Amino acid sequence: MAPPQRPDRASHTARDMLLSLLALLLIIGSVLAFNRGCSFSPGRPDADPALAPTVDAAVDLGRYARSTDFAIRLPAVPAEWKANSTSSGPVEPVSVVVRVGWITPGRFVQLSQSSAAAAEVVRVETDRESAPTGAVEAGGQTWQVYPGRRDEHAWATSLDGVTLMITGNGSDEEFRTLATATLKAAPLPRS
Repeated sequence: MAPPQRPDRASHTARDMLLSLLALLLIIGSVLAFNRGCSFSPGRPDADPALAPTVDAAVDLGRYARSTDFAIRLPAVPAEWKANSTSSGPVEPVSVVVRVGWITPGRFVQLSQSSAAAAEVVRVETDRESAPTGAVEAGGQTWQVYPGRRDEHAWATSLDGVTLMITGNGSDEEFRTLATATLKAAPLPRS
């Protein structure tokens, strides 16, 4: 007995296509409904700061302080700020930059410290070579204002031969808080 013949494509109607499409949508919809594998959230993403990773900034900066040739400071920041990142990287030709970042209520600020010249630290931390666009007073010292990445700000100053730079999307008040706390902080021990 010969196998049954498949109807040719010309015999399929629009009704057949709609029924096939409906069957596929029902299958996809049930998979998504039972797995909750998809959500719709118009507008900007909503991140919960409580779910962000945390780091022990004191331990990490203490380790960096023992391996760099410049003084590193650990600012005393408000209790609601959560340290969520630390890192280091090269600043050509012969220095490094040490970073610590905090999640503030709804925002992010980062402190970068290096023995390199301000222009080099600005280039590394903002991905651009730029001149200051202004200056602000914070913590009793003048900080040069630079364009940051995306919608971020960048402030830089020098203290005892160390370039300090604050970047992030934090408010001016949060930048001032971090600037003041950094300038007040004593250098961490190097041993």
